Amino acid sequence: MATRTRIFSFVFMMMSFTVLLGCCCSARIYKVGDSEGWTAKDDVYYAWAETDHKEFHVGDSLIFEYDPIINDVTQVSGSLEYELCDYSSPQAVYNTGHDIVTLTEPGFHYFITSNQTQCVLGQKLDVLVIHDPSRPVPPPPPSKILPVGKTYKVGDSEGWKVYDSDFYNKWSEGKQYQVGDTLLFEYANEVNDVYEIIGDLEFITCDPTSPVAVHKTGHDLVRLTEPGVHYFITSQSGYCEAGLKLRVVVGPLAKAVSNPNFPKKMDLSAMERLNNWLQTFKSHH
Repeated sequence: MATRTRIFSFVFMMMSFTVLLGCCCSARIYKVGDSEGWTAKDDVYYAWAETDHKEFHVGDSLIFEYDPIINDVTQVSGSLEYELCDYSSPQAVYNTGHDIVTLTEPGFHYFITSNQTQCVLGQKLDVLVIHDPSRPVPPPPPSKILPVGKTYKVGDSEGWKVYDSDFYNKWSEGKQYQVGDTLLFEYANEVNDVYEIIGDLEFITCDPTSPVAVHKTGHDLVRLTEPGVHYFITSQSGYCEAGLKLRVVVGPLAKAVSNPNFPKKMDLSAMERLNNWLQTFKSHH
């Protein structure tokens, strides 16, 4: 009886340890700002990150909740951009109002809003992400090896600007885009972004509220990685309606075509080669 009790206690202890280990090692999800969400409040995010001695690990996720009409989440690359609220060269831009950002790399991660007034008021967050070997790391997305295609400078010498209501449609006509090609958008001053959007309706109505990607460097290289129709507009009011938008149709990767008249290499066995040699020898004797 005593032996059975000890075995039961040991099994219970191991089960408890396994459950505890699973809880400790699983990735966590943090709602940024808790009930406050993602908004402009002085030092609130520094205090939020310090509360309860939060430790952010590779595989954890941050949830940003906010009003997408006046806000976004812009991930910047360094502390200088973070301190100066400089969103001109973002690593990523999120603007759904309910963004889930998974932390896939160790090190410092910097988040601001591109609404500079609110960023200066304190709407920014930096987190230090550490790698814990005991935690599962989410696998990176599968890489796709694409051929080096053509690079098209959008608008040629005119670049990306308000020029003519049908200018970009005419510019794109006749061009045959393939997967692997690249579009170069160059712009400055009055134009400050390129939004890639998902559908024909959004393109016609110049709706920038649900972009696939946002580019803001002034020298944006956009690789065409998928076949189909791709749509690009500017988010600036009035500019898209005036014709600053581009629609391109991307064809699939060209398949290698073999020449049917080219003789195939024959892989003959030693016995077959011997028989061929004997037949050739007999025909000559």
